[in-house]
Amino acid sequence: MFKRSFRSHESGSSSSHRIDKSARLKKRDNQKLAKLQRSFTDESLASTAKKNVAPSPIVTLVVGRDGRLFAAHEDVLCQSPFFDAAVRNRLYNGQPQTSKRISLPDEEPEVFSAVLEYLYKGDYFPRLIHNKHRNSWELEDSSATTTTPVLNLQTSPVPGTPRGGGGRATAIEPTIFMSDEGTHLLRDTVVYCAADRYGLEELKRLALRKQGLQSGIDVATILRSATYAYAHTPDSDSRLRAHYLALIIRCRKTFKRSGTMQAEMERGGSKLFFDLFVAMCNHLDDVVDATNSRTPRTI
Repeated sequence: MFKRSFRSHESGSSSSHRIDKSARLKKRDNQKLAKLQRSFTDESLASTAKKNVAPSPIVTLVVGRDGRLFAAHEDVLCQSPFFDAAVRNRLYNGQPQTSKRISLPDEEPEVFSAVLEYLYKGDYFPRLIHNKHRNSWELEDSSATTTTPVLNLQTSPVPGTPRGGGGRATAIEPTIFMSDEGTHLLRDTVVYCAADRYGLEELKRLALRKQGLQSGIDVATILRSATYAYAHTPDSDSRLRAHYLALIIRCRKTFKRSGTMQAEMERGGSKLFFDLFVAMCNHLDDVVDATNSRTPRTI
């Protein structure tokens, strides 16, 4: 009797344990199934969303006097406030919306190509590269092949590079021919001015930093580029102008010996030379003040 009741109790607990285990397994399976269904649903929604996202429209740009054609995605162009306004206001020269076209007759194609390359890649040729060994910034394809004294456009020391008028000479032509000006100007200066027109502040900083790495530039090109910078930047933007003023002051002996400098000053017509005069006077005042502070005053 005792054995029978014990077996009966054992059998009941075992049956109850099996029921509980099967219930837990069933619950776990249901949870897995629900999770799997949710994952399928999420993937389906994601794929549906991807299918519903339309590709960015292509905008045609007609650049320069010869009407060179460029094509760019609308969302890439709209990184620039200038082009964003053009797209939003539908400034497509009266063309239907299906044929988006922007004309830039006064822009230099090579300059616009650099701007467009920056919008897509975050840089323009030649790229700015960090030299880890020297802990300095350099332009790609640069080489120290120059053996003659050169005028370095660097106005402040770069870590890992020696101070002075020497430096690395780039294998890339640093100038660009501007058809409107009928002469060659420094590429980075022109790109800086274009970036100002298109509202690309980061491109302005990049162009200014690249120009500081150029070397071997003749005085005439520097003066022409400085005059261009003054003519194509607002008075409120003094960074590029200050770069040229600091360069001329730092290399004043070279400019003093230059007949080009004298001819440009006699011809006048640029605020550059007035600012240069003020900067030189301020520099001289600083030198005099520093000298007087070290000299005992006499009555």
